Amino acid sequence: MPFQEIRLVAFDADDTLWVNEPAYQTIEKDLVDLLSHHIAPEIARKKLFAKNINNLELFGYGVKGFMLSMIETAIEIGQGKVTGAEIQQIISMGKEMLRNPVELLDGIEDVLHQLQGRYDLMLITKGDLVDQESKIARSGLANYFKHIEILSEKNEESYEKLLDKYQLPRNEFLMVGNSVKSDVLPVVNIGGKAVHIPFHTTWDHEHVEERHLKNKRFMELEHAKELLPLLLT
Repeated sequence: MPFQEIRLVAFDADDTLWVNEPAYQTIEKDLVDLLSHHIAPEIARKKLFAKNINNLELFGYGVKGFMLSMIETAIEIGQGKVTGAEIQQIISMGKEMLRNPVELLDGIEDVLHQLQGRYDLMLITKGDLVDQESKIARSGLANYFKHIEILSEKNEESYEKLLDKYQLPRNEFLMVGNSVKSDVLPVVNIGGKAVHIPFHTTWDHEHVEERHLKNKRFMELEHAKELLPLLLT
């Protein structure tokens, strides 16, 4: 896949620049443990996942929406027996998650440092505005990016609007991220280029069936540092 035409390189944030999904898995386990005297763990997980997906349209992506989904799940599972103290414990879990330190992925800052100046760099993430802004600030990476965009959703329409905003031709745009669903397919479908760098764990909502990848041209790398010989030569 040639990158000679690329002028702007965009990076996803969560699980591309820094660790994110494991924190959700931890808080999910904490909730399941909290509700274990009401329901079997696997059923609790399925109910939470369904509630969270159903609430995305109202709450969007992020810790605060997830926390509300956890509270709703607990109330439904407990059938009125969940105590105020247990609800407060769920809220405390969410607050702790919002304060967690940002753990950069290994080598990512060096990659950004080497690409900066050679390309315009953009950070494109989705989720709660306050939460994402906080993580970006705490990451220490903001100065590497010429543009930072926080979207409510990553789909073809949102990428089209973004590229129109910056008057950037599709063939000059490269998106780098860990999610095939959010970072790769929408970009490829509008004529841009994409690189998939899988994270070791992925939210179930972001999984894509193999049949949807047929005839989709994108590159998959193991680590962001593998971008350097592709983009700097």
